[in-house]
Amino acid sequence: MTFSVLGRCGRTGQMGMAISSSSPAVAARCAWAEAGVGVVATQNITDPALGAKGLAAMAGGADAGQALAQLVASAPFIDYRQLLLLDASGRTAQFSGTQTLGTHAVAEGEQVICGGNMLASPMVPAAMVAAFEADPDLLLPERLLRALEAGLAAGGEAGPVHSAGLLVVDQDCWPLVELRVDWQDDAPLAALRKAWQIYQPQMNDYVMRAKDPRQAPGYGVPGDDR
Repeated sequence: MTFSVLGRCGRTGQMGMAISSSSPAVAARCAWAEAGVGVVATQNITDPALGAKGLAAMAGGADAGQALAQLVASAPFIDYRQLLLLDASGRTAQFSGTQTLGTHAVAEGEQVICGGNMLASPMVPAAMVAAFEADPDLLLPERLLRALEAGLAAGGEAGPVHSAGLLVVDQDCWPLVELRVDWQDDAPLAALRKAWQIYQPQMNDYVMRAKDPRQAPGYGVPGDDR
């Protein structure tokens, strides 16, 4: 039902993930990230609590593997879960329970992990890793989005996808990027790409407006006379 990519930028320390699914509002349930802590994808038969618990474990000092071990040891119905974790140092960990649906696979690279279930091909995650690693000089949100698009081009899910999301954290307690397409009959990744193209030129302006609105550029809306 889902394929996702979790990655870290070695230049900036930014972390995040991109995800798509045939289910509605996939990013609302499956995508979890905290600045300076890590990223968790909780997917397949999703338990959103595992996202928060995974982040709490990493915030408490566990690395990705240790946090995953805590989740696997303590979570009920763990055989139904697929979990991908990335910590603040770029280390990764993964678990796919025995009840993970359909064709499922995970691939890992340098500060990146990709995985999915109900896939059209077990090669989908590897294609995503390759796309993420292709150009490390790009902005992290762009790298994540390209990886997700590569996964779709490699077959994606066995059936059509309808929702997608992009989540990136930097240094603040709020996301640098949080874009979602909660339902679209066709091409949610194209809609997510369009949202990113609109948001990207304004991304740093929104950070500045939060930190010091005196230094921020004008808002570009009717009534703004600055």
